[in-house]
Amino acid sequence: MKKTITLEAIDPIEIYGVGNKILTEFCSYFPHLKVVARGNELILEGRESDIAEFNIRFAELIDRRHHKMNLTAYDVEDIFAGGETSRPTADAVIVHGTDGKPIRARNKTQQDLIQAYFENDLIFAIGPAGTGKTYMAIALAVRALKNREIKRIILTRPAVEAGERLGFLPGDLKDKLDPYLQPLYDALSDMIPSRRLQEFMADGTIQIAPLAYMRGRTLDKACVILDEAQNTNLGQLKMFLTRMGASAKFIVTGDATQIDLPRREDSGLLRGIQLLEGIKGIATIRFTNQDIVRHPLVTKIVKAFDKKDDSE
Repeated sequence: MKKTITLEAIDPIEIYGVGNKILTEFCSYFPHLKVVARGNELILEGRESDIAEFNIRFAELIDRRHHKMNLTAYDVEDIFAGGETSRPTADAVIVHGTDGKPIRARNKTQQDLIQAYFENDLIFAIGPAGTGKTYMAIALAVRALKNREIKRIILTRPAVEAGERLGFLPGDLKDKLDPYLQPLYDALSDMIPSRRLQEFMADGTIQIAPLAYMRGRTLDKACVILDEAQNTNLGQLKMFLTRMGASAKFIVTGDATQIDLPRREDSGLLRGIQLLEGIKGIATIRFTNQDIVRHPLVTKIVKAFDKKDDSE
């Protein structure tokens, strides 16, 4: 299907941006739609549903231009995030993915995590693999960034396999840690268009901070996510938590059944949660096998391994 949108009584550059930067950002949310700009006309080619959605969102962009002097990439992101800066309900859309699909809680425990995020500054989310605890944490961070509630997203994960000594790996700091942070990149790429994500990485809006390099920093006006926290000892966990600035959100995720440390008893995650239990402003969300949202076989796999561990 083809459709032509004609801009009337407005200079196209005010909508497209210099070098079509705004238009390119807008079109990144419609990967299956071909869009050609010719003067004051936009020629759309693709599925009827995509064209209809494009038309609605583009009208919102034009309306926004009428209410402010200049458009930015943030205006595009706000439109696709619903422009909401208030706290969403537990089952509301957190953000829209790069494919346009809404990202929202898929079970009661994920809803509890969302609620805890808006009521506390430090949240522990623990449970088995596949429950979406890290994915939800990143979605909340991306939402906060798009709504300008924070200035940075900081991701950290202990590189246990390298003993936290990454110097022997080739490349710069990001290259050294990339293999360990790939699951976080995968989640980010689901929610932020590739080009925009690269810009955020380049200007430091999204930062990669190896746990071994966190000492001495104060992390403020940021959402900071520590993933795979079961692979930290109690001293490392304390060091990380004491980096919290006055206006920061910290989310710690981990699975106590998947400890990769040489000695399982060195893990500080559960001991840290026990020490901090009952402190106002700190919440712990516990996921179970029933919360797994991956392939149905994952639930059976986790249960089988849990049964083996119990028998031993």
